[in-house]
Amino acid sequence: MKWTKGATEGIVVAGGHGQGNDLNQLYWPKGATHGTVVVGGNGEGQGANQFKYLGGLSFGSQSREWLGTGYMQYARSFHSASLSTNGKVLVVGGYYWGALNSTELYDPSMGTWILGGNMNYARTSHTASVLTNGKVLVTGGYFNYTLNSTELYDPSTGTWTLTGNMTYARDSHTASVLTNGKVLVTRGIDYNAGALNSSELYDPSTGTWHLTGSMNYARYSHTVLILTNWKVLVTGGTGVNRFIGNSAEMYDPSTETWTIINSMHDGRYAHTVSILNNGKVLVTGGFMESALSSSELY
Repeated sequence: MKWTKGATEGIVVAGGHGQGNDLNQLYWPKGATHGTVVVGGNGEGQGANQFKYLGGLSFGSQSREWLGTGYMQYARSFHSASLSTNGKVLVVGGYYWGALNSTELYDPSMGTWILGGNMNYARTSHTASVLTNGKVLVTGGYFNYTLNSTELYDPSTGTWTLTGNMTYARDSHTASVLTNGKVLVTRGIDYNAGALNSSELYDPSTGTWHLTGSMNYARYSHTVLILTNWKVLVTGGTGVNRFIGNSAEMYDPSTETWTIINSMHDGRYAHTVSILNNGKVLVTGGFMESALSSSELY
């Protein structure tokens, strides 16, 4: 398969980090869940309709317009947002003049936010994954140093418990829940060791991690997507000396190995990736020397 440049229909792309003065800029959003709710972020510019932190926006798939919704209790960026099994949105950690350990829950039926239980560690640039048992796994991130700690959130009790540490501390990494229920964590950066090419698997049944196949390129701020054949596609990212990659690699869970596939046309990091109804993959935006407006199909 190969990459082609172009646009498509049916995907909502919101925000980003650009140089304009219009209020369509959010800071590195990781995408939104079906619903659609975009929370937090960091806007820049001189326009009167610029703001520093966003409470929330909801997108109506039928009305095709954005509506303001309730403000979070705490301003934050570089946080995570997860659609919980109870239908609420869990926002975790992030940054506001320092890393945060606070969490909040958004109720779509009310359009309101309430505070959740605090994590054991403040963290920013972490990941959050909803497991098959309904719990939420938060991994890594940064708080004065890069973290290898991981925590589990139980929506039935609203509490956090520590679980097994990753082998390597990392932030700006990715985490994917595989069909076997395990969680694959890839790449990232440890500010003492630099960009990483390692990947690890978390087993929820034992609460432990083990190293799986190493990737061919060390990167962070890349993207990941589980394909219809259940393989995992990783694209782009930045690495040593801020080199921005256009490489793409495929992970096979059955063999725990990585394979290099055709490269994208443009190097990019902090971009988004979506799978379409026809099985193709849409990559949009990101950074190279500046914010990108280009998109590619795989």
